[in-house]
Amino acid sequence: MSDLSVEILKQIRDELKQVTQRIDTTNSRLETTNSRLDATRAELAERLDRVERRQTETELRLATELIAVAGAVRELRDGP
Repeated sequence: MSDLSVEILKQIRDELKQVTQRIDTTNSRLETTNSRLDATRAELAERLDRVERRQTETELRLATELIAVAGAVRELRDGP
């Protein structure tokens, strides 16, 4: 093999090392991003559960009050 071929192969090897390092860095960043996304997804699921519970509680309170108002209107209409 000629000296030129050897030098070209060395340059290719060195560039491949750099590419591999960049890929490793990118993979590490992706793992971090995925972890953050998983945490965000879990937090959002918890928040959604709380909102759903509060909405159900509010609907129950409104239904109870509506029944009470309907009873009061009926009493007023029908008299004592």
